[in-house]
Amino acid sequence: MASNRKKNSDEKKRANDKRIINDFSKGSIIKNILSLALPMTLAQLINVLYNIVDRIYIGRIPKDATMALTGLGLCLPIISMVIAFANLFGMGGAPLCSIERGRGNDQEAEAIMGNSFVMMVLCGLTLTLLGLLLKRPMLYLFGASDATISYADSYITIYLLGSVFVMIGLGMNSFINSQGFGKIGMLTVLLGAVSNIILDPVFIFVLDLGVQGAAWATILSQGLSALWILRFLTGDKAILRLQKKAFRLKRQRVLSIIGLGLSGFTMSITNSLVQIMYNASLARYGGDIYVGIMTVINSVREVVSLPISGLTNSAQPVMGYNYGAGQYKRVKKAILFMSIVSVCYTTVMWSFVHGFPEFFIQIFNHEGDLVSSGIPAMQIYYFGFFMMSLQFAGQSVFVALGKSKNAVFFSIFRKVIIVVPLILILPGFFHLGVNGIFMAEPISNFVGGLACFGTMLAKVWPELQNSPQTKAPTSN
Repeated sequence: MASNRKKNSDEKKRANDKRIINDFSKGSIIKNILSLALPMTLAQLINVLYNIVDRIYIGRIPKDATMALTGLGLCLPIISMVIAFANLFGMGGAPLCSIERGRGNDQEAEAIMGNSFVMMVLCGLTLTLLGLLLKRPMLYLFGASDATISYADSYITIYLLGSVFVMIGLGMNSFINSQGFGKIGMLTVLLGAVSNIILDPVFIFVLDLGVQGAAWATILSQGLSALWILRFLTGDKAILRLQKKAFRLKRQRVLSIIGLGLSGFTMSITNSLVQIMYNASLARYGGDIYVGIMTVINSVREVVSLPISGLTNSAQPVMGYNYGAGQYKRVKKAILFMSIVSVCYTTVMWSFVHGFPEFFIQIFNHEGDLVSSGIPAMQIYYFGFFMMSLQFAGQSVFVALGKSKNAVFFSIFRKVIIVVPLILILPGFFHLGVNGIFMAEPISNFVGGLACFGTMLAKVWPELQNSPQTKAPTSN
């Protein structure tokens, strides 16, 4: 009896010790955000290198570099679909974990993480099977031509074999960051990215595997990241541990994860849809060269959006924790800080991309036609880029506070309701052609950004005016 009491006392003490680690309700809220933002932003920068480095190397192969780069770009919608399911369970489960940690309910937080992990593995296996069966018709639907299909097919076949690695590497890292271990999360992607940088030239050039080599380097690197994550989350250093007892799926818990994760999922799926529409329309109005230009534009966007994405994502666990703990004033301060920094950063980056588009294009390709045609396309596409920061900030608040309906709606609103119709309408409007296609993005940034951020202020701010002692947090 005495030994059991001592054991229970020790376990309770360890639980209490863990609970005060990374307590986001204490200290400067700005410092809490930045303590996660710096390593998370660097981690995302490194993570982008998985695909960016592939494109940089492929754009420099001795023969048919532009066609190979275009083929790689045609795979982006499928890659976005895989990422979408990682976001569904990673971005759905991690904020819920933060909220439960804020409430002191670590057992439920671990159950959320365990259920998310199981769903990631199951979805990863399903996506591999379906993707391999449907890849060629999908690629043709996405704008592939007879000149580019072989490159696209070679890359995506190998990439799909590593879907489970991608799911775990991207999705489960959210649970490391949500516990406040931003540096560990950064090391996760650093391990994979460095491996990818080393393996890419070996597989692409030394072994002469071309785009297949790029795919092999990517999935092997993602596999190393996945192993690192599993080792950390099953070890003693994690606040919330990945345990078999948490793998048992509970219907209501899974539905809650999916409900909140639908925002990140919808963003990735709608990104995939928009990429399909862009590629198909550009192939029709401009040919393969403009599909290649769109690949470069997407690559530049991934890089320049990283700091703002890192900041808003790192603010989520801090806002969610304080929301769960009833610290509404701290949540408001976090929203203000995140929004102001987001607008300032994207304004600066807009000026750089608009003023020096050739520099950004030549990172990926030096061929004359692609560069000359890509310069005006870049300037049109990135016009008013600073307005996108409002979409990022508003969306981040909805996700962090568990307001899934709003988060999902604005994911759909900007991409599906605004961008897709504009891609279809503008090319024929006053004979704008490819310029009309690229104009769809800046228009959606202005309309979608204002709508999302304005709604967030109107809906969330009044709720945060209430005293935390008189009103419990609610979710939508």
